[in-house]
Parts: sequence; C-alpha cells; structure tokens
Amino acid sequence: MTESQRVFPYLAYADAPAAIDWLCRVFGFEPLDVQTIPDGRVVHAALALEGAQVMLASLFDGGGYCSPQTLEALPSHVLIHVENVDAHFRQAESAGASIRYGPVDQPWGARLYEAIDLEGHRWAFMQPQAGASDSIEQSE
Repeated sequence: MTESQRVFPYLAYADAPAAIDWLCRVFGFEPLDVQTIPDGRVVHAALALEGAQVMLASLFDGGGYCSPQTLEALPSHVLIHVENVDAHFRQAESAGASIRYGPVDQPWGARLYEAIDLEGHRWAFMQPQAGASDSIEQSE
C-alpha cells in the first residue's frame, strides 16, 4: 500500500482467543497487539496481513455487539487485498477454511475468493488483475 490504512474493520467474537488463533493459522494474520483481562477475554486485538490491519474483541455484556453466529444474515464482510490470491486461497483451503467460492476473475478487474471464519464472519481476499482499471488501484 502506498498510503497508511484509514479504515479499520473491528469485529466481535464470542471466543476471541480462538478467533485470533484461527485467523493467524488459516488466513496468515500476525498478531500486532492482543490485550486480555484476567478471565481470558480479549478487550482489544490488532492483527495484520500484508500491511492491512483488522481489529477484534470478545463480546461483552452491554457492548452492543454480537457474533454472526446469532444472526440470520450478515450485515457486512471484510475485503482484503493480497499479493497472490491463488496462493492465499490454497493456504486457507488447506488449513480448513470454509470456502464460499473462488478464486474467480471478476468483470471489474480483480481475482478474489470468499471464505467464512469459525464464527461466521465473511472474508473476501482479492488481487487486482494486470491492466485493471485505476479505480481498483486507487482504492488501496
């Protein structure tokens, strides 16, 4: 990325410690900062993948968040640019990710695949294709 990241997805997990382990093992994230309280719940975690960061925390009473496990449909998903989407797909699939589809070439100039994590968050990983429009590159 040529600029620093300006938007940080922040996800809630019923079992954040398990989610951190899974996201690192399956998708290749690296933990940058994990803050826990004595009962083991995560009050804040920052994970990185190829320069992009996501943040997450455990569910807390009164926090207003829920895990996708309790929803009938997803209100959102996370899209992350990776350098080699096919290699990332193979790693995620071999580590047991629940793959929705892909990798697939999109008509808007990217190749991507989608997967579901252990609590139901939807993740899309994409790579711009050679000659893709400037709008994809500018969105990074």
